Amino acid sequence: MNTTLLDPRTGGLRADLPTAVLHDHLDGGLRPATIIELADAIGHPLPSADENELARWFVRGAEQGDLAAYLDTFRHTTAVMQTAEGLRRVAREAVLDLAADGVVYAEVRYAPEKHQERGLSLDEIMQAVQDGLAEGMSEARTPGGFPIVVNTIVCALRTERRSLEIAELTARWRRRDPRIVGFDLAGAETGWPAALHAAALALIRAELVRLTVHASEEPDLLLISDALEHGAERIGHGVRLAHDMTDLSGPSPRLGRLASYVRDRRICLEMAPTCHVQIGAVDSLERHPIGPMLRLGFNVTVNTDNRLMSGVKVSTEMAAVAQAHQLTAPELHRLVRNAVESGFGDHDERQHIMTTIVDPAWR
Repeated sequence: MNTTLLDPRTGGLRADLPTAVLHDHLDGGLRPATIIELADAIGHPLPSADENELARWFVRGAEQGDLAAYLDTFRHTTAVMQTAEGLRRVAREAVLDLAADGVVYAEVRYAPEKHQERGLSLDEIMQAVQDGLAEGMSEARTPGGFPIVVNTIVCALRTERRSLEIAELTARWRRRDPRIVGFDLAGAETGWPAALHAAALALIRAELVRLTVHASEEPDLLLISDALEHGAERIGHGVRLAHDMTDLSGPSPRLGRLASYVRDRRICLEMAPTCHVQIGAVDSLERHPIGPMLRLGFNVTVNTDNRLMSGVKVSTEMAAVAQAHQLTAPELHRLVRNAVESGFGDHDERQHIMTTIVDPAWR
């Protein structure tokens, strides 16, 4: 890897190099200081009242390799996101933090149904988040001086029975706010295939809302094929697609039918490599399939998933992947292009970002 692309202070990519992210959970990217302040205001107990120690606590939860323990850490972030003020602040700060890291195009996702513990309606939740994102975009500039575009993906929880309600909410808000760009099925996956939410997914397709579906747990390929069968245009994570390939890093890699289908149709895989190592989906970044898959022509992207829990930023994740797989500058450029090209936002806006910001900076 060309070390001139790195910031020696952070170990990540230089923040003046524009990047993009498609898979970033709003409730997984809070500032520890914000959690402490908001938790104190509502009397919610935290594992630590020290900003640095709290940040380390969240990462330790991810590093246990236990998906249930990892997901349990979210009870502290969602606890402080139950008021319109809290949601608006978290959304605004997410935009500012992404921009400060060099991100010029982002899609942030969250599940509105997780934020009703203090009586907010779904519409009030949606309004607060959109207001916060808009405020952040109006203020933010990257270190390279570029603006940031942030769109929203609305999640339904696959373990609950509200997916049709959330799909209707998404479609209604999409008609009034073009920054609502997509729908997702999130949460625990094993035992909860997309097929259980066929009615919601059919409504989303009928309303012409873009669709991504998480598919990264067991039973591996079945979850991915199930998501595709129900209309997924992108796959959240998708790391286990490597199980449909042999000799992936060898001289003669062979692809199974599903892997070939995903590659040939340029279906985007929203990969979050550090998260995949932390939850035990792969042994290490070096053994992660993203590098070989990129070179085989798959539409892979680098994502943070949950910046707080994984202790990552887009810039550090890109650098870690680049170093683990000895990616070149053109290959890093390809990863950024993949993300912007695969975004669900307005085509002309994304093309403008590509031609006026991303391509000139990387070339």
